[in-house]
Amino acid sequence: MKRIIFMVIVGFTSLNLTAQGVYDVSKIPAALLENAHSVVRNETMTYEVKSIGSATRQFKVAITILNESGEGRSDFSEFYDNFSSISNLKATLYDSRGQKVKEYRNTDFKDQSAVSDGSLYEESRVKYLHFRHTSFPYTVEYSYQIDYKGLLSYTSWIATNSFGIAVEKSEYTFKIPKELSFKYQHSKGLKTDSSLVKDKMEYKWTCMAAPALEYELLSTGIKTVTPWVSPTPNQFEYDNSKANIENWKNLGSWIFELSKNGHTLTGSAKIKVHHIIKDAGSTAEKIKLLYQYLQENTRYVSVQLGVGGFRPISAEKVSAVNYGDCKGLSNYMKALLEEAGIKSNLVVIGNGMPSLDRKFASMNQANHMILCVPLGKDTTWLECTSSYTPVGYIGKGNSGKTVLLVTEEGGKLVETPVLKPESNYMKSSSKVLLHEEGSAEIQIDSKYANAQYEDQLSMLLMEPVEQRKRVMNSFSIPNMEISSLSYTRPDKNLPMINSSLQLKSSQLITKGGDKLFLTLNLLNRIENTLTAIEHRKTPFAVPYGYMDEDEVVYTIPQGFKIEFAPKDVAVDSEFGKYTATVVIKDNTLTYQRKIIISNKTYPAEKYNDYVAFRKKLHQADKQKIVLAKL
Repeated sequence: MKRIIFMVIVGFTSLNLTAQGVYDVSKIPAALLENAHSVVRNETMTYEVKSIGSATRQFKVAITILNESGEGRSDFSEFYDNFSSISNLKATLYDSRGQKVKEYRNTDFKDQSAVSDGSLYEESRVKYLHFRHTSFPYTVEYSYQIDYKGLLSYTSWIATNSFGIAVEKSEYTFKIPKELSFKYQHSKGLKTDSSLVKDKMEYKWTCMAAPALEYELLSTGIKTVTPWVSPTPNQFEYDNSKANIENWKNLGSWIFELSKNGHTLTGSAKIKVHHIIKDAGSTAEKIKLLYQYLQENTRYVSVQLGVGGFRPISAEKVSAVNYGDCKGLSNYMKALLEEAGIKSNLVVIGNGMPSLDRKFASMNQANHMILCVPLGKDTTWLECTSSYTPVGYIGKGNSGKTVLLVTEEGGKLVETPVLKPESNYMKSSSKVLLHEEGSAEIQIDSKYANAQYEDQLSMLLMEPVEQRKRVMNSFSIPNMEISSLSYTRPDKNLPMINSSLQLKSSQLITKGGDKLFLTLNLLNRIENTLTAIEHRKTPFAVPYGYMDEDEVVYTIPQGFKIEFAPKDVAVDSEFGKYTATVVIKDNTLTYQRKIIISNKTYPAEKYNDYVAFRKKLHQADKQKIVLAKL
């Protein structure tokens, strides 16, 4: 009997262990469930360099999806091209207990072109799989291998690239022949394990038990607080091209060699250049005229074909077909200037990315090309892909960056112009005629420059009906009715947009007994949307520094006087400056407000100070005047 009882107990225990799979959600530590919408249960990636031009990446990951917010993490997608191939694709779906629901094989994965919008030539393809499961939580596991036959860079690793994702374990192993030279960067404090195994060096980095982080407003990115590694070759071989890129000078030399034979123009194109500049009185005027010709006669399309993704299309080709990518259009503009006797240099830049690291040359720090025309102290920078960008303006995503100037002597690191807050301005002038019953007639004229010009550019290009909808949804003026609205560019050579708005409000003033109450800041109030965070994790910054200047002149209704007007306000902080003043004269009140916001990056511990600063501005923007009958 004892033996039978023992066997029954063993049987039940065995069944219980079988029922509880390795990915049972109950096995996830409670600390990893907090703030998480998904959990990386186990991730392993091995990147093995075979030679200067070949490598293999093996990858396997299991991710538990806890709720709807994490569903996007369940989908699989992996890109490849003519220089890479995917094999051994497998995937498995598990339920909340870790029990297998379905297995997927290579034939279950979809394969389609990954040509992006606006791309004419691109060889990228994608394999993908959409997991479908109706109940949460569940776990997806997939694995694959990629073989590379051409290397410009090595695969980087980041433990988690998004908020709301916890990590039980993520591990990256990097293998490379001991005779090959490479370099790597990694996050602060990350331990590197290395050893020599036969004829290869092996490096290993691991992240264990990393809790999920909640999304933090104005964050500069989760990479500042999560483990990451970025290895890169010092020599590469790709699409029959070899190069040494131990430093930026060498990398620039490679790009120069790719582009040096592509500046030739046809005879008719040369004649056109001289016709365009024949009446120009200065070099600056020649640049402007040729840049406008480029904008009016070409359009942007992406070209990503092997080393052609780095070699500009020849100027002759662009001239014939009137299109090109950022490299082709920049190179074409270079050829136009060269024919006009003006020297220029191609520039490699990370648009919307951090500056190039001066001490670490690699291919994956840039995604764009512009043009630089050195003219002593009046260097001109040209963004050649936009039909609307004024000459010399390269945009907020390109300003204040360390970039690579491509020269005959190799690459040189230089800085693009900085857009100071005062140059990214919005200036508005409003006149408001108030009526006793609470209505108002309002005229608003505004000017937007530089970064704020970019933000308003879509309004300029929008149909009038859509313009009105956008204004109605963005203005906080109560019961407003638009009488007229226009957006114009006073000078296409300047990054500036003007707007003019005429409207009526049937109830701008609030009544209280025999008194009238009016909030002075008509248009541009700081909303109190930020709250203090006890233990913020990531640094923060505003998208760009800016300056706003508003002036509103109110005409007081007949038979009323100003019973109360607020005192002037001045707030001075490391985050910015704010002033608001009120001037009363006869039957008018002039409200003037000026705010300058810095574009610095601040450490996490200063965030609550920033919240307090914003609250002061919010309170100042709520100030009212009180009108009383005479």
